[in-house]
Amino acid sequence: MKKYYFLFLGLSLLLASCSNDDNGIKPGPTPDPDPTADVAAQNFMWQAMNLWYFWQGDVPDLADDRFSTNAEYTAFLESYPDPENFYYSICNDHERIVGEEAAIDRFSFANEDYKELVNSLSGISQSNGLEFRLSYIGNTNDVFGYVLYVWPGSNASTKDIQRGDFFTRVDGIQLTDSNYTELLFGNNSTYTLGMATVENETISNNDKEVQLTKIENQIEDPILIAETLDVNGTKVAYLMYNRFLSSFNEDLNDAFAKFKTDGATELVLDMRYNPGGNVNTSRLLASMIYGTKTQEVYIRQRWNSKVQAAFSDASLTDYFESNTPPPANSPINSLNLNRVFVIATNGSASASELVMNGLEPYIDVIHIGTTTRGKNEFSITLVDDPDQDLPFLYSSSREGDINPNNSWGIQPLVGRNENADGFYDYTSGLVPDITLGEDLTNLGVLGNVNEPLLARALQEISGGSAKIDFTVRMPAESFTSSRLHTPVKDNMYLDKPLKFNK
Repeated sequence: MKKYYFLFLGLSLLLASCSNDDNGIKPGPTPDPDPTADVAAQNFMWQAMNLWYFWQGDVPDLADDRFSTNAEYTAFLESYPDPENFYYSICNDHERIVGEEAAIDRFSFANEDYKELVNSLSGISQSNGLEFRLSYIGNTNDVFGYVLYVWPGSNASTKDIQRGDFFTRVDGIQLTDSNYTELLFGNNSTYTLGMATVENETISNNDKEVQLTKIENQIEDPILIAETLDVNGTKVAYLMYNRFLSSFNEDLNDAFAKFKTDGATELVLDMRYNPGGNVNTSRLLASMIYGTKTQEVYIRQRWNSKVQAAFSDASLTDYFESNTPPPANSPINSLNLNRVFVIATNGSASASELVMNGLEPYIDVIHIGTTTRGKNEFSITLVDDPDQDLPFLYSSSREGDINPNNSWGIQPLVGRNENADGFYDYTSGLVPDITLGEDLTNLGVLGNVNEPLLARALQEISGGSAKIDFTVRMPAESFTSSRLHTPVKDNMYLDKPLKFNK
């Protein structure tokens, strides 16, 4: 569990850096609920969101003067007996309330067990190790799934299932848009997939079945592939990186050490399935690509007006880094590149997009794939622990201070990151330089030079004119994925020390 501890070191340091400062962030006068009312979770959520939420000033129900009396405040909290519904109601036009098209906040979320939320941020979850997407069968409500990849060392890795396989049924029941959540992401730790085949762009059931079991405390290594390819004499590093996890920072640095030893002069960074994660890890990866130029700005943070003024400019600015975080403090292994080829799709979000945007002012970022998700906000983990310099902010060192009668944790969007040029507006996603989607009839083998998206990147690097057919016959479209049904989803979270203005 050593890696699990280090995920929260950033937050522990953050609190330590503020503990000797008399300023802190002090919420203004806020209402108090009737102590006899059963609204502990709702009260925590409102108080925390009133202080930290990025759009606090835009949500009338979060206004400082919203309630004239404690009785009015209590009645408001009691009008939402379900804490989860209450939480999304006080977000800024959340997707859960107004739908995807009209949503402003698409990514804030809550979890009734903050410990599950905290574990998920380190890559620890209950999982069978199968990553997949779901799509509709024609114009029906029926659903099929297709496998993206399998976690090494997982339950799925021991079964006869692999990338490019299709399934339509769970425990003999046809998947539909109304039952897939319960069947695939419910409390059932074991289920059996009914497999299918695709021929002439038509999906058909077959008799094959694969039983999978979700394992507690399963950890995904985000570095799925790290290899150096020889492309007509050019050494090309290929990294398939599937989540930004601080617990694997040293492994990531070791991968770049191997790239350097191999003499790599180009890099293909494959983040097509990377939904994001740790902000500081994104900074380390960017430094491994571009260089350890510690005087050059990587990103700047923008918080709400209550919080922004409390922090120093230095703590709100991230520079490229020369070392991994303590206790390792390993020198960053950088390729010092002037360009990078990034494979990114709609499955690429938050910290993945942050790397691309943060590098853009300095090097040529050649984006191959499709438009990314468009998540430029970051979040923090808040729990019912108000009596500290940074009220409600989770710290592993303060487990004993969290209200034992309220286990809810929330992960609200609290700020945006902008690059050195001040650019941050990519809520519609980052548009590719070279558009190429995945093809369900030819997903290929990840890391193989003939896999279509990698092949297109290598063609660009080599300048080759060989005739390769990149026609997409059956686009790999989807309406959801296994990634989006984990507690952490496609979240980008902050874990750096913040210093107050004095």
